[in-house]
Amino acid sequence: MNVIFLGPPGSGKGTIASKITKELKIPHISTGDLFRAAIKAENDLGLKIKSIIEAGDLVPDEVTIEVVKRRLDESDTNDGYILDGFPRTPAQAEALGKFSTVDKVIDLSLNDEELIKRLSGRRVCKSCGNSFHVDFVPPKKDGICDDCGGELYTRKDDQIDSIKNRLEVYYSQTEPLKAYYKELGSLCPIDASPAPSEVLKSVLEVLK
Repeated sequence: MNVIFLGPPGSGKGTIASKITKELKIPHISTGDLFRAAIKAENDLGLKIKSIIEAGDLVPDEVTIEVVKRRLDESDTNDGYILDGFPRTPAQAEALGKFSTVDKVIDLSLNDEELIKRLSGRRVCKSCGNSFHVDFVPPKKDGICDDCGGELYTRKDDQIDSIKNRLEVYYSQTEPLKAYYKELGSLCPIDASPAPSEVLKSVLEVLK
């Protein structure tokens, strides 16, 4: 089964997708991971992506599409895949449709107030990278990592202004995908507000 995960930042796409990949035994593919792997491999696309990112520019559609296409050509996707972070625009969705068929599009929805609460409460360890949350997964000692004793901090993209900007970008660029996939009959709206275990259960019911 070929699945796409949609949802604004903070809706839990990565968390739920990583659990679904274990349940269905299909790979969880994120464009961020693909970019990092290509750069590490130093292949033709990797070198191109590295130069684009170092220049501070966004990776253009044609490069992103080619990276995804190459990944979906690999044998471990024969039984299906989960795409997280692609497509981001209707143009990317149309391109994907030319080389792969999408069965289900999981649309995780959550109101802005809850999204901001989830993202702004995240704290990351400067030493080991472990993540905590002031409300949901608080450290035993305020500001200190449970695992290594390192200092916890708020990432720049988890600050309120940055979060609001990320949401605006999502609503303007990626939100139109809902209408695109709804018209194709593959959109599956899921309420992302319950506990992750409940959201996972809802997604599995839709997929199975």
